Order: sequence, then structure tokens, then C-alpha cells
Amino acid sequence: MNNDTKKRGFWAWVKRRKWWIILFILVVVATVYFVGRGSDAQGTGFATAAIYRGDLRQVVTATGEIQPLNTIKVGSQVSGTIEAIYVDYNSKVKKGDVLLEIEPSVLQASVDEAKASLVSAESQRNYAKSEYERNKSLYEDGFIARAELEQSLTTYEQAEQSVNRMQSQYDRAVTNLGYATITSPVDGTVISRQVDVGQTVAASFQTPDLFEIAEDLSKMQIETAVSEADIGMITEGLPVTFTVDAYPTQTFEGFVRQVRLSPTVTSNVVVYTVVIDVDNSDLRLKPGMTAFVTILISEKTDVWKVQNSALILRNFDGIVPDAGDATPSDHLAIQRNVDGNQTVILVPYEKGLVTATETEIISDDIQDGDRVIFGRYGLASSGSARMGPPM
Repeated sequence: MNNDTKKRGFWAWVKRRKWWIILFILVVVATVYFVGRGSDAQGTGFATAAIYRGDLRQVVTATGEIQPLNTIKVGSQVSGTIEAIYVDYNSKVKKGDVLLEIEPSVLQASVDEAKASLVSAESQRNYAKSEYERNKSLYEDGFIARAELEQSLTTYEQAEQSVNRMQSQYDRAVTNLGYATITSPVDGTVISRQVDVGQTVAASFQTPDLFEIAEDLSKMQIETAVSEADIGMITEGLPVTFTVDAYPTQTFEGFVRQVRLSPTVTSNVVVYTVVIDVDNSDLRLKPGMTAFVTILISEKTDVWKVQNSALILRNFDGIVPDAGDATPSDHLAIQRNVDGNQTVILVPYEKGLVTATETEIISDDIQDGDRVIFGRYGLASSGSARMGPPM
């Protein structure tokens, strides 16, 4: 086959498929056009974040256990078997109310023994006294020697001291007998009972706890652990809100009453105890509940603010051609729509309240619709203004 024949065959093939070829060429041209536009946009686009008005709250969060303000543990100073219990969990008691009685027979026997010893000592004392007074008369009449008088006096004085000793033992036995009746030391509510009737109480080495009485459940407190990084912001009187799992839709209020100076190390973290007072007039909060606490440090309303991630620029290279003495620490690179054109200007500002996610912007030059520039896509620079392709 010669060359002319091949050329005629090729053009015949093109003629039969000309529409497909035209369509292919159009697709290639469109692809090149849009890829070129995308590359150009990628090379010149700014990464921006909105600056807007709103409220800011700086808070410290913690958890703690709800406890009564004053809890009294009632124990026993004497040993014995519990004969009767007159209160139970949640019982309301007044100061002096009988809570429990210990079987008193052993203690009563101690009282009787001490009483008998006291009576015997008093008899001996009375005899020694009579002997001394008789010898004193005989000595004055010259019938006995002075040594015999002094011996009777010594015997009398020893008998007097023996009476005093027996009196002390008797008083102690009577006091211990009184301890067999356990009474409430305060007005309050019994929140814990550790013993039952028939149980033996042994108070030989330490005082056993029998009851736990909360003095006033209408006033509670929360002890929270705050890390050393946050404790410097917390002062007495700061308002507090908290929630508990028992009432997930309700928020309770309180205030900081005390910041304790004694530190505690937990998992290599230094924490301080912050005590929060809580009003529990409706008695909905129960001792032992876990509270999720938010301590309000500072609050501002209707201020200009921006996400903290928008303040990452270290310089204005590639953002503005000549920044002069302006730095990102005192100026913001703002993208603003001026007469339909996106314009970049530098606006002086100061940082106000800073939270974990947002920062207050203090400036008189901020306008609605402004956006903070924090980078540029594809900028070939070693500065922090360089950004990757837009997502």
C-alpha cells in the first residue's frame, strides 16, 4: 500500500469520527483551563477566620464530692454489748437525745466495787482520826512520847489520802457508767450507723465510731482539686455553677469559700483544695454526690472575638508588601471587602480576655464582615504564614 492510499484512509477515518475527536479536544482544553485557575487560586488565596461579636467566659472546671458542712462522728469511750439503739439512718436528732445504750451490768459492778472501797477507806480514815485525837490528848497530859503522836498523825494523813484516791476511782466508775448511754452532741441528721443490737463494742485501744451525724444538711460544701496551673486565678467569693448526675438538666449555684494552702500531689500533679459553699434548702443534694464544677473567673458580653487558632502569624511576609514596624503581636492582617474588592489592611489591636478556644480583640478599627488572615496557601516562605492547599 502506497503513501497516498494511507493518507486517504486516515482522513476517511477522521471524517467518520470527527465529533468524537472534537469532544475530546474540548474536554482537554477545559481541564487545562480549570486546573490552571485552581493552581493560581491556590498560590494566591489567604487562609482567614471570621471575627465576630459575642460573649466570653473564662472558667476553671473541676470535680468534687458534696459533703455536709460539719459532720460529727459519735463513738464510745467504754466497752460492752449494745443493749438498745434508738435511732436509724436519716433520723433527726436534737442535742442530748439518746442514741444508744450499752449493757451496764459490768460498769455497774465497777461502780459498786469502787463504792465499797470508798466506804472502807472512809472507815479507816475515821479510825485513824480518832486515834490521832486521842494520842494528842495523851501527849498534852504527858502520858505518851512525841514520836507516838507523830506516828498516829502520819497514819491519819495516809488514810485521808486513801479516801481521796478511792473517791476518784468511784467518780471514774460513775462517769463510765454514764458513758453507757450515748447521746447526740449536736442537732442534726444521722447519715451513718455502724453497729447493731447485740454487737460488742471494744474501746480498749481506740474509740469505735458508732454513728455519723450531719449537723445541717441545708448547707453543703464541695471540696474540689484544682491544679497549680489554674489555682492562681481562683479567689474567695467567685461564683460557681455545677451539675450532678442525679439531676442532669438542672444547674446548681454556689461560691468559693476557701482556697486551702496545703498542696497535694496526685499523679505527679500538684493540686490544691478549693472549698465551695452550696445552698441546699430543698435538700435535693445528698452527701457523697459527685459534682461537676465550673468556677467563673471572668466574663464579658458583646465583644469582638476570634478563634485562638487565627492568631498564629509570626510575620506579615507574603501578606502585605510593607508592614513597617507592625508585628502580629500588635496588628491584625484583616481581609475587608471595600467597594466589592477584597483588600488586606493592618489593624492595631490588643488582646483582652483569653479562654481555651477564643480571644477577645480590643480595637476601634474592626468592622462587620472582617476576616483575620492567619496564612496564605502555597506561599514559599519559611515563616508561619505559609499554608498548604485549601481543604
